[in-house]
Amino acid sequence: MVRVSRFGRKPSELATVTAPSNIVPPVSVIAPLKKSIRLTLWPLVAATFFMVSGGTYGTEDIVHGAGYGRAILLLLVTPILWSLPTAFMLGELASALPHEGGYYAWVRRAMGNFWGFQEAWLSLVASKFDMAIYPTLFVAYLVRMFPWFSVGYRGVMVGLAIVVICALLNIAGVKAVSYTSMWLLLALSSPFVLMVFLAPFKYKALVNAVTTPTTSNVDMIGGLLICMWNYMGWDNASTIATEVERPQKTYPRAMLGAVVIIALTYILPIAALWMTGLAPSAWETGSWADIAGLLGGPLLRIAVVVGGMISAFGMFNALVMSYSRLPLAMAQDGMLPQFFTQLHPRTRAPWVSITICAAGWAMCLGLGLDRLVTIDILLYGASLALEFVALIILRVREPDLPRPFRVPGGLFGAVLVGITPMLMLGFSVVRSQSEQVMGMSSFAFGLILVGSGVVAYLINRALKPQGWTAAERKPEMAS
Repeated sequence: MVRVSRFGRKPSELATVTAPSNIVPPVSVIAPLKKSIRLTLWPLVAATFFMVSGGTYGTEDIVHGAGYGRAILLLLVTPILWSLPTAFMLGELASALPHEGGYYAWVRRAMGNFWGFQEAWLSLVASKFDMAIYPTLFVAYLVRMFPWFSVGYRGVMVGLAIVVICALLNIAGVKAVSYTSMWLLLALSSPFVLMVFLAPFKYKALVNAVTTPTTSNVDMIGGLLICMWNYMGWDNASTIATEVERPQKTYPRAMLGAVVIIALTYILPIAALWMTGLAPSAWETGSWADIAGLLGGPLLRIAVVVGGMISAFGMFNALVMSYSRLPLAMAQDGMLPQFFTQLHPRTRAPWVSITICAAGWAMCLGLGLDRLVTIDILLYGASLALEFVALIILRVREPDLPRPFRVPGGLFGAVLVGITPMLMLGFSVVRSQSEQVMGMSSFAFGLILVGSGVVAYLINRALKPQGWTAAERKPEMAS
């Protein structure tokens, strides 16, 4: 899933925030990153695809909870009400402020150090649950071929191996992660393209199909939450802004293109399977493999299983690239200890940040998927709200800030664009009050995690009132 100081350009007058700070100017500069390895449009689209989606996998419980018709309706409406507003907000802020740390830098600039710290805290804490989902999905598909891995702690050990491998790949460098995403996207699409092609020839043929009994208890609201989760994470791509070629133009195009591609990868396969007459009750997490077997035989089943594992792997791998840049950016702003700024001497990857984040993600591997999704949406929603507020504040405080892409409608449009995402987050609150985590409701658990950010900030300030190290100012980005 990046500090601007990697580039040997002139310093900007603006760091990540315009609020007063006691942190002194920089005394050192990190070696520049070669322009040849910056991401262009399609690598960024592919990386965003995995940061948000990773393909059709993970949509099964939406069909189980809502049925085919309502599932397709949810998958059509959700990107309009949830994803597009976020993509518009991201397009404006990323094009105006293509700084390392992305959304953390925007909130810190708009509202100061405290809220910048809270934004990063919410995102990193949410990542502990978000990132634990992908090894869980990897194992869910693996046991479809090899049930042996479902016994005892074998699945957890496989998930731990995924965390370690992806951490090592990210330490190897951003170029390999991003360009690999392009090939993974093509590979993941192939089995589902074949399923869409075969489905009309199996019209109503699976009405009486015998399937493995499901254990899913997802209802309509649960299906909506999973749908929101499947369209969540657009701002993750912003943390690598300094590694994107012409971010002012590339980000808006990449976000809009990714919305269309992701929506099609969700809707077309489900619509095609609806024609076969397969009962919605046959769907649960990981059941795409069994459905592919019914539709195209054992070889297609194996292809979908392998694709499911690749999808989970690709999502985790891309998001490591995104999330690991937050501690790096905070440390270079003097808000975390300096050891987070350590970069690999050859690849310039923030290897300390990657290692520490990976350890935290590994600790959450034992939680169930439903609870992970609910907590993830709660925390992500709080951080997303701060980003929409930052959009409004920057419109008021810095009206002359160059914005190559702008949310239409003036200040009213900037306010309006955040309303529907915030209303949809109400569904996560409804669900979180009925689900239990560690003997309490998910909502109460989420509030504790949010409140802990305030405590962490106060402790941080008490330990180092002047900051942990000299902050480095961000250079202006090339247009």
